[in-house]
Amino acid sequence: MSPRRSASADDLFSGGGVWGGATTALPPPRAAAAAVDSGDRAMPPDEQTKLAARVERAAEAALARQGYASAVDVLTGIGWLDLATLQRWQRGEVTCLEQGIQTRPARVAEAMRLLHAWATARGLAPSEVEYVARTPARPALRFTADGGEATERGYRTHWMSRELTAKQRERLEAKASRPPELVVIQPLQQDWVCHRCGGTGALLIMESAGPSCLPCAGLGGLEFLPAGDAALSRRAKAKSEVFAVVVRFSRARKRYERQGMLVQPEALREAERELARAPRRDD
Repeated sequence: MSPRRSASADDLFSGGGVWGGATTALPPPRAAAAAVDSGDRAMPPDEQTKLAARVERAAEAALARQGYASAVDVLTGIGWLDLATLQRWQRGEVTCLEQGIQTRPARVAEAMRLLHAWATARGLAPSEVEYVARTPARPALRFTADGGEATERGYRTHWMSRELTAKQRERLEAKASRPPELVVIQPLQQDWVCHRCGGTGALLIMESAGPSCLPCAGLGGLEFLPAGDAALSRRAKAKSEVFAVVVRFSRARKRYERQGMLVQPEALREAERELARAPRRDD
């Protein structure tokens, strides 16, 4: 038996180590905005025109799909930010989002300017949204290395149609501001080590410093509810103040698949009692 090791974030979420497969390293951190202004060349007019068209297409697609457009939507839509890196940032494994953007900082700044110009021309309404990590502590996520407030605010701004009613805007804002679900992993191998206590277990959650066991992450009191009973899962989730989705990587399908969820035991018992008394009409 090989000795246990402390799995890295790349191991756990890029397909290597615990989940098997090759890892992909992030590019080096980007320079701060001040360095960009003094060192990067100006964008040629034809390149700027092409970029404006790409930004507009990505923003229009996001607006049609979800009712708002944001900087993250544009960066993913034009291919400068891949989904895997975005998810790692959402889990708090990347210090700031700009570390994973696959282009020069000056081009990112120009894309942000073009997004603002497009939204202004369309008469869209700005709405600032808080981005928090998909970890139990819910720390605020950073977009830039220097944390400049104006740039951070630009990233956090979602642009919405003014044709929406007040209730529609409230629903969209509430949905966009809702903290992401916690994700707990069933690792394929058990040779991982909790970065806090040195232990291991059947489940783990990723933190910025590495994998953590559930007791150390403050989730040790939750109970596992397997997938398969949609009515029970919905009710237990609604009644549980703390819950987490449990996933496992499928080597055959090369994707993470939902196994169930973790909920508070009292919430699960209450949901089971309700379903025992009521007809099962919400399946």
